[in-house]
Amino acid sequence: MAKSDPPTTDPPRRATLKEVAKAAGVSLASASYAINGAGSVGEATREHILKVAAELGYRPNQSAKAMKTGKTGAIGLILPDLTNPFFPSLAQVVIQAARAHGYSVFLTDTEGSAEAEQRAVSLLVDHGVDGVIWFPIADDGPVGKLIEGVPTVVLDRNLPGYDVIQADYAEGGRLAAEHLIAAGHVNIGVISGPHAASSARQRAEGAIATIRERAKLTWHVHNAFSLDLEPPVTEALERRAATAVIAGADLIAIGAMRHIRSMGLSVPRDVSVVGFDDIPWAQLHTPALTTIDMPVEDMAAAAVETLIRRMGARAEPRRRVVFNVELVERESVRVLK
Repeated sequence: MAKSDPPTTDPPRRATLKEVAKAAGVSLASASYAINGAGSVGEATREHILKVAAELGYRPNQSAKAMKTGKTGAIGLILPDLTNPFFPSLAQVVIQAARAHGYSVFLTDTEGSAEAEQRAVSLLVDHGVDGVIWFPIADDGPVGKLIEGVPTVVLDRNLPGYDVIQADYAEGGRLAAEHLIAAGHVNIGVISGPHAASSARQRAEGAIATIRERAKLTWHVHNAFSLDLEPPVTEALERRAATAVIAGADLIAIGAMRHIRSMGLSVPRDVSVVGFDDIPWAQLHTPALTTIDMPVEDMAAAAVETLIRRMGARAEPRRRVVFNVELVERESVRVLK
């Protein structure tokens, strides 16, 4: 005999604010003030109300709150590539910092696509996020028009009209070049990130200017922020003319080391390599990668703090915060002298 399914039960009904007020023995206004952290309520009364609310399983109706206040309590975070270990680390700090301010975070990965980036921005704006932290895939494009009117902080790119959080990328390129030159390298190649990204250009420009002053730029090629190397990059490496390489990102550097090994060469015995970003993989790779450390946690926290300030004071002058970088010495650079 087939067994009949057990009778279904309706999910428990969510407690209302009115029920919280009644159970706590306070007015509806006092219950609302305590729950929302506003108004004039004594601390002991507030704690009592919050305890009762927790016991009843009360949760604020965010949709109703948004209709009343015009605020959703959510911010958007737009990142270009979550397969790059740099970005999950950044996202985690943004989420933690936003949570500390009482905000939830809608995270979207644009996968390096301009079309996906436009769709992500439109979706976040349509959902009424209170603000956006945006890591653009390029310096230009139509996204700016889509995001008009929404408080926005830009990470990494120095875009006009926005609050900007970035690092001193040119200084990072200079530090990488100086480290190799001090180790005795004269013939140095540079693999920069995509030309469309100003931060990638600045990293390369800082390195190249220093190399040209004190050594020899053997070649300069571009690559996506990826482990997979494009033909001009592999061709440059296979010339075997450079004793050292500066990569515009750790992913590119690790991809270069992998290709160097496929050529029958060794890092750093035959070719030294310096990366940029100091992603978690950098110290786990063999050999451990010498790189430029980006203070990603500090940058992410600053982006949230800046966005909170912008959402509360839209007429405030735009801010540009630039963080220092530093060289992290590991095992991928050979000293020639």
